Amino acid sequence: MEKLDLDLLMKIADLHGIPEGSYNIRKDGKCLSRNSTSDIEIVPKKDKDGIDIIVKPGVKNKSVHIPVILTAGEMLDKVYNDFYIGKGADVTIIAGCGIHNETCGEARHDGIHTFYLEEGSSVKYIERHYGKGNPDGKKEFTPVTKVYVKKNAHFYMESTQLGGVTYTDRLTTATVYTNGKFTVREKLLTDNREKAITRFKVKLVGKDSTAEVVSRSVARGDSYQSFISDMIGKNRSFGHVECDSILLDNARILSTPRIDAVSPEASLVHEAAVGKIAGEQLTKLMTLGLTEKEAEDTIIKGYLA
Repeated sequence: MEKLDLDLLMKIADLHGIPEGSYNIRKDGKCLSRNSTSDIEIVPKKDKDGIDIIVKPGVKNKSVHIPVILTAGEMLDKVYNDFYIGKGADVTIIAGCGIHNETCGEARHDGIHTFYLEEGSSVKYIERHYGKGNPDGKKEFTPVTKVYVKKNAHFYMESTQLGGVTYTDRLTTATVYTNGKFTVREKLLTDNREKAITRFKVKLVGKDSTAEVVSRSVARGDSYQSFISDMIGKNRSFGHVECDSILLDNARILSTPRIDAVSPEASLVHEAAVGKIAGEQLTKLMTLGLTEKEAEDTIIKGYLA
C-alpha cells in the first residue's frame, strides 16, 4: 500500500498495514483487500455495492476491520454493509472512513450499515471519520446506521470525528427488545465552516430494555453543529440522553433532545448543556506558562478524551 493509504488507515483504524483475522479494506469504491476466517465470514453482495459480515454463534473476543479510504479526489462512494451477529457472539468491529481530497470538488462517502444482533450477542462498534487535503475541497460523510438488538444483546457504538470533515449528516436508528441494551459515545470537533448534523432515533420496545446516548462536542471557528435525539419508551424501559458542548469563536450549536414515554413504566431522561470554557480554567493553565491558545487546546483535548 502507498504511504497515503497507510496514513489514513492509521488515523481511522489504528492499522499499520494489513490486519490479522477478518477484514475488508475499501479504497476509492473498490475492494483493496479482503479476508474471511472460520469465525467471521465476509461475503460481497450480488445486487448492490457492499458486503455481508456473518459472525457465527458463540464466537468470543474476535474483531473485524472494515475501513474505507478515498484518495482519488472528486467522487461519491456509496456502500451497503449488513452485519449478522450470531447468538451469544462477542465481537469488535472497527470501521470508519478517511478522505484525502486535493481537488476543489466533492469527495463523499455514504456508508449504510445495518446490524442484526441475535439473542445474547454483544457488539463493540468503533467508527471514526477524518478528512485532509485541499482546504477548498469538500470532505463529506452521510452515514446511516440501523441497529436491531434482540433479547439480552448489547450494542455499544463509539463514534469519533475530530478533524478536517467539511460536512456530516449522521443518522443512527435502534430498536431494542427485551432486556437489550443500546449504548452510544460520540465525540465531535468542528472548526472553520464545517457543518455536522447528528440524529438518533431509538425505540425501546422490549421489557427492561435500556439505551444511553452520550455526546460530547466542541465547535470552533464559524462551524455549525446540530444534535437531534428522539427516544421512545414503549414498554418498561430506561433511556438516557446527554449532550454536552463547548462553544468557541463564532460557532453555533443547536441541541434538540426529545423523549416520548408511550408506556407509563418507561423512565426517560435527557440532559443538554452548551457553554464556553470557564475563564478560571484558562487562567490556571496560563499561569503554568501556556499561551491562551495552548491552554484552550489542552482543555479541549481532555474534554474529548
